[in-house]
Amino acid sequence: MVAHTPRNSTLPGGVPKLGQAAVYRKRALYKRKKVQTKPTQEEAPTHKMKNVHGEKNGSTREVPLQKQPRFYPTEDCKKPLNNRRKVKPTKLRSSIAPGTVLILLAGVHRGKRAVFLKHLPSGLLLVTGPYKVNGVPLRRVDQSYVIATSTRVELPALPDTLTDAMFKRKPKPTKNEKDMFVENTTEEPKISAEKVALQKEVDALVVPAVKKVEMLQSYLRSRFTLKKGQFPHEMKF
Repeated sequence: MVAHTPRNSTLPGGVPKLGQAAVYRKRALYKRKKVQTKPTQEEAPTHKMKNVHGEKNGSTREVPLQKQPRFYPTEDCKKPLNNRRKVKPTKLRSSIAPGTVLILLAGVHRGKRAVFLKHLPSGLLLVTGPYKVNGVPLRRVDQSYVIATSTRVELPALPDTLTDAMFKRKPKPTKNEKDMFVENTTEEPKISAEKVALQKEVDALVVPAVKKVEMLQSYLRSRFTLKKGQFPHEMKF
């Protein structure tokens, strides 16, 4: 008996002459029925047999394993899914440490440089210009919107009042139907005297540390800009 020659041959270089679709058509694999045998799964029992006392009650009775609720809601209520995610504390970048000079990339003061003071429990960075040097007050900044430089300042011990609670705002009063068409007479929020005093206290600690480093004051006053052909990922700050 002569052996059947293969339908597909190999060209020089190890490349098959026919592709996968051509072999599928030549072998008429589309005519074959694919029969899948599903694995048999035993259904979990929903009832159990319970012994019943009494001559006229019968010896056993079928009881459901899960007791049905006594009352039903009038409308279909969606059951919320369980959320197992836990809030993890934000990790600080290795290039950022207290006293590091940062370049702000977003917000009102974008392009300015500021000194990093501490990492707050909310995960945000507490920075200041200081305000006396370049006008950047005490602010909270996300670390994804800053560029860390290699310039650092040796900071003294800072006051313990520098927390997230310092930046909390008072809730706005809700309007009733009667007050909807009344002109808004509420005053614009003003900076409290406590924040002003705290800013002066922080500046009195940070400014002398900045003056110790040569040319650092003029560096903090200058803005960060890019010109044509300059790429920040190729720069060393």
